[in-house]
This record gives sequence, C-alpha cells and structure tokens, in this order.
Amino acid sequence: MAGELIAAIATGPSLAAIGVVRLSGHGAARCAGAVFRPADGRPLEGHAPKTLVYGTLLDGEGRAVDKALATWSEEGHSYTGEETAELQCHGSPMLLSLALEALFAQGARQAGPGEFTRRAFLNGKLDLVQAEAVMDLIDAETPAAVYQAAGQLSGGLSRRVEGVYDGLVDVMAHFHAVLDYPDEDLDPFTAGTVAAALARAEGELTALLATYDRGRFLKRGVPTAIVGLPNAGKSSLLNALVGYDRAIVTDIPGTTRDTVEEKCVLGGVLLRLIDTAGLRETGDEVERLGVERSRSAMEGAGLILVVIDRTTGLTGEALALAQEAMGKAPTLVLFNKCDLPPADIPRPLIALPGEIEISAREGTGLAELARAVADLFPQGAEQTGGEMLTNARQAEAAGRARDAVLRAGEALKMGVTPDALLTDVEEALSALGELTGKTVREDVTDRIFERFCVGK
Repeated sequence: MAGELIAAIATGPSLAAIGVVRLSGHGAARCAGAVFRPADGRPLEGHAPKTLVYGTLLDGEGRAVDKALATWSEEGHSYTGEETAELQCHGSPMLLSLALEALFAQGARQAGPGEFTRRAFLNGKLDLVQAEAVMDLIDAETPAAVYQAAGQLSGGLSRRVEGVYDGLVDVMAHFHAVLDYPDEDLDPFTAGTVAAALARAEGELTALLATYDRGRFLKRGVPTAIVGLPNAGKSSLLNALVGYDRAIVTDIPGTTRDTVEEKCVLGGVLLRLIDTAGLRETGDEVERLGVERSRSAMEGAGLILVVIDRTTGLTGEALALAQEAMGKAPTLVLFNKCDLPPADIPRPLIALPGEIEISAREGTGLAELARAVADLFPQGAEQTGGEMLTNARQAEAAGRARDAVLRAGEALKMGVTPDALLTDVEEALSALGELTGKTVREDVTDRIFERFCVGK
C-alpha cells in the first residue's frame, strides 16, 4: 500500500561501477540513515534534502562494507511524492544485496515491479501516459525513441490529450450552466456552437490516431520482411545488416525453411528484420510451411525488402513478387549481387519502387538503402516531440473517444436534443480519462506496471 516503506536495487543485476538502492515511504530517510554513517558524524536526516552525503555503508550487523553516498527527499518533493532515500555505492551484486538486507532488517519491504513509478502515478506526480513513457525510455533503442519517450514523460502527449478533453468539458459546462442558470446573461447553447466544438475535437483526435503507426514503429521497430525467390541473397542481406552470420547462407536454393528474426538500426530507424523462406512452389512439406510463413510475414510487415538476384534478372516470378509486395506495405526493391555480371536478358519496361543495387556479400549499396529507409520513416525532431500514441492501449482509448464524438456530431445533425447527445460527449471524456489515467480501472494499471522492472 502507498506510504508503506519499500526498498529495491534500482540498478542492473550484473557487475557495474555504481549501484543504487532506493527507498520510498514513511521513514525512508531514517531507514537509510540506520545503514549509512555520514563522515561528518551527523545523521542523514540532519543533512539538507536533495544533498549528496559522503559516508560509510553498513551491513545488517553494523559492519562497514563500502564507502558510499546517500541522499534523501522530503514528502511531496520526490519522484514518488513520498519521502525517499537513495544509497549509491559500488556495483557489486553481493554488496547491493547486503545493503538491501540491512534495510529490510530496519523495517522496509521488497518493492514490487514498477512500484516506485506506480506510487508516482497514484500521488499525482505522473499521469498514466507519462508513467508508460518511463518504461519506453528504459527500452529505447534509437535516439528518436529516446526523444519521443522523453517528450512524452515531459507531458507532450498528455497536453495534447488534455486540450481535447478541456474542449469537450467546455461543451458540457456551457450546457449545464445555461440549463441551471436561465436568468444569467449567458451565451445561448446553440447547435452551431456545439457542432464547431465537436468538429474540432474530431479533427484533433483523428490527427492523434494518425500518429499511432509512426509511434509504435518508433518504439518497437518497423516489422521488415525480407522476401525474394530462393537463392536471391535474403539471408546474406540479413547477415550484412545485423553485422554477423545470423542466418545460414549456402548456394543451395531453399536453405531457409523458417523465418529468422533479428533487429538492427538502419538510417536511424529500428527495423525488426524477418528473413523468410524463398517464395516458390514446392512439394517439400517443410519448405511449403516456410513459404506460408513468408507470406504471413509480408501481411504483417511495415516495410518489405524484395531481394532480386541481379545475375538472373527481373524474371516474371520476381516481378510478380515485387508487385505483390507493393500492394501490402512500403516496398524497396533490391537488386543483389551487383559485384557479379548481370543477367543478359531484356528487362520489362516497368518502374519499381526504391530500386537499389546492392551486394550483400560486399556491403555495396547498404548506405543507399539506409537513406531510403530514413526517407520512408523520418525520425526528425518534429516527429519525436512526445505527442505520438505509442501503444495499443492509448490508441484504443483515443479511438473510442473519436467514435463517441462522431456519434455526438451525427446525433446533432439528426436533431437530437442536446441533453441526449451529451451522453456521447461524456463517453468521449471517459475514454480520454482512461488514456491519461484520470478514470482508468485498477486492472489496467496493474497490467501496465507489471511490465516494469523491480526498482523503477
């Protein structure tokens, strides 16, 4: 429960130069001070809050185990909103465990996953969107993902949602003010005024929902299917992009029987690469299952890299595959093996998207490929100000809010009385409240904070 004294190791479990143990709850400074002896002889609580104090870290028996630093913060002026303390020592896992055990002996208990951030949420230091951004920041794998999470943590998305929320609250408040105080000199509650407010909210929510694909790709990576005919060099391309031999490469067509997945950053964009089986008709049952998985990977892809063997040329099969890919997702067509003589066959007079000549074996053309990927998925500052939806929970809530606003607008056009259409406005407000955490259910917050590591 909130206020109960909790403690946890906040740094990773491996050897490190520095390790941190955190406490939050009533008596955090006293508890930390019981296992930390400041060098100046004064108790930790006697030092000013938010000041680093040098001293000796003690184990549960009062024996010195390290020279360390400690700090504490007053209730209302900390990350969690509670009284907090931190012990900073050398990063030996055993040393940190001894410090934690000493704190437990002083009355603290082990913190659960995400419990510090959950308390920050419950105490109004963060809303739910900002709390999710904490985990996104920890998981970030590209600079753009860091900037997006940092912007979201600073309130970028929350402010955008609050703007819509406040506009809908104004509609509700105006209606009730006119209804409850008919003798006051208030502007009349007209259909035109309501329609304009609903249109603004619908437009803002539609624009917000349009950020979801960019936001989730930025956070989780773009699912990228590498497809082609057998022996086109798909696995060689995967290996070249990740920088080591992740997939088996042979001259035998059909070597790849299953999808192989790996991540890489290309052009500043995180790609979740999926190397697929060569697409062809086959009587081999195992290879046939691999081909089915290849087509499934294409269906779920955010980017498709079609690899064509330049030494055999743009055959009818290869052209059909490229055209199929173009109908499913943004596509780049890579003519591989440019270090070898090209095929001596006429090429169909048809333009293919993003044609790039590469040699997966030599690394030729990969810089051009990186530029093409960056153009398809721009990661500029304007894209990463923290205002994008980055997970399905946020998108679902925003979608319900927009649908409710649309229903209210349609009801207004049909001549429904204002009190009836405002039921839909209330539903939109409830959905937006769920997005930011104003009205979210406890089971939803449980699922969110279960994702967090212990100590955060």
